[in-house]
Amino acid sequence: MTMPPAEARAASTSSSSSKGGWPSWTREPLLHFLLLGGVLFGVDHVMVSRADDPMRIVVGPEVDAEATQVFTASRGRAPDAKELAALRQVWLDNEVLYREGLALQLDKGDTAIRERVIFKSLSMIDAGVKLPPADDAHLRGWFESHREKYDDPARFDFEEAVLAGDADEAALRAFVAKLNGGAGGANGGASGDTGAGLRVFKGRPHANLVQSYGADFAKAIESSTVGEWRVFRTVEGGNPAWRAMRLVSTTPARPGDFNRLRGVVLQDWTDATLSEQRSAAVLALSRKYTIRRETTATTATAATAAITSTTAPAAALGGESK
Repeated sequence: MTMPPAEARAASTSSSSSKGGWPSWTREPLLHFLLLGGVLFGVDHVMVSRADDPMRIVVGPEVDAEATQVFTASRGRAPDAKELAALRQVWLDNEVLYREGLALQLDKGDTAIRERVIFKSLSMIDAGVKLPPADDAHLRGWFESHREKYDDPARFDFEEAVLAGDADEAALRAFVAKLNGGAGGANGGASGDTGAGLRVFKGRPHANLVQSYGADFAKAIESSTVGEWRVFRTVEGGNPAWRAMRLVSTTPARPGDFNRLRGVVLQDWTDATLSEQRSAAVLALSRKYTIRRETTATTATAATAAITSTTAPAAALGGESK
C-alpha cells in the first residue's frame, strides 16, 4: 500500500535518523551559507595576521558602509539585501580591474590615475601632521626671519620716450638733448612737437627693474636725477637695447608692521610649517625604497664631455653622487 506524501517524508526522516545519517535540517542552504561564512571569516582572520598579500582582496564592512552611503544619498533610502549585494559585486569587480591594471602597468602615462593616488597619499599624510603651538613671540621671531616677505621695498616711477622706428644710440642722445634743453624742458613731456610716444611705469620695485631691463639699468635709473632724461642701456632676453628714460619719483622702502600683518604671518607660518612636516613625512617614507637614478646615453655623454672639457676639479662640479 502506498503511503501519503507527508507520512512518507516523516518515515524517511525517522529512518535516516535511526541509521545515524545527517538530519534533514543540515541540508538547508541557509545553514551552508552561515557555515561557509564562518569558515571564510576564520581564514580571513588568519590571513590578516600574516603579511599583507597583494593577491588578496578583503571586502570589509567599510565597503558596505560606503556603498550604503552612496546609494542612500542618490536614492533617498538604504539599499535592500539584493541591492547591497549588487553594489558589493560592483566594488569587487572594480578592485579586480584596478589591480589587474596596475599589474599590467596600465597606469603608466595616465596622469589622472597618478594624481589621484598622490592626492590620496598626501591626504593620509595630512591627517597625521599637527601644528605646534605658536604664540606671538614665536610668530614675531618667524616674521623677523622672513622680513623680506613683508617689508615694502622702495618703488620707482619712470617714463620712456619712444621714437618712431628703430633708433640707435646717437639718435636717442640727440633726442634726449632736445628733451632736456628744448621746448619740452626737463619737466616737459616727450610727446607733441618731439614726435615721440610716451610710456609710463608706476611703482616698480628694484627686483622688477632687474628682471625687466637688467641690473645695470636698475642701478643707473635709481641713482639718476629726478626729471632728467637720459639714455640707458638695457638688456631684455639677453639682447642689449638703448632707451630714453627719466626717473619721475621714488617711494622709499617701508618696513612691515607685525601687528598689522599678524593674520597674514600666522597663515604663512602655518603653510610653511605644514609643508615642512609633509616633506619630512615623505622623506621618511622614501627611506623604505632603494632609489636608483638612471640617465640616458645622450645625457651621460654630454655630462662626461662637460667634465673632461674643463680644468675645474670634480669637487667644484659637485662630484659624483654617492
